[in-house]
Amino acid sequence: MSNQAFKQVKSRFELTRTKVMGAALILVAISTLPVAAETGSPPCAPRPELLKQLSSRFKEAPVALGLAKNGSVIEVLTSDDGETWTILISQPNGPSCLVASGEGWEELKRVGAKGERGA
Repeated sequence: MSNQAFKQVKSRFELTRTKVMGAALILVAISTLPVAAETGSPPCAPRPELLKQLSSRFKEAPVALGLAKNGSVIEVLTSDDGETWTILISQPNGPSCLVASGEGWEELKRVGAKGERGA
C-alpha cells in the first residue's frame, strides 16, 4: 500500500471513529435524561424520602459525595453488586433531585503520579 493510499484510509478511519464517538456521546447523554424529559423536570423530594426509596427498590446506598461551589451536595449511590447506580443533587435548605441513573456501575482505582493523592 502506498503512503498516499495509507493516508486516505487512515483519514477515513479517523473521520468514521469521530462520528461514532460523537454519536455514542449523544446516546449516553440522552439515556440519562428520560425521567426528566417525561416530567419536564427531574424528580425531586426530601433527601430521606429519596434515600429510602432507592434503598428499598434498588438496594442502593451512598458511596461517594462532593460539595459543589453553590453549596449543593452531589451524591453517588450504588447497589452492592454495582447493578444499578443513581446520582442525586441536594440543594442547601431544599429538595434533593435525581440527576441520572443507570446500570453497570464499576468502581475504578485512582491512578496518579507518585506523590499525588490516591497514588
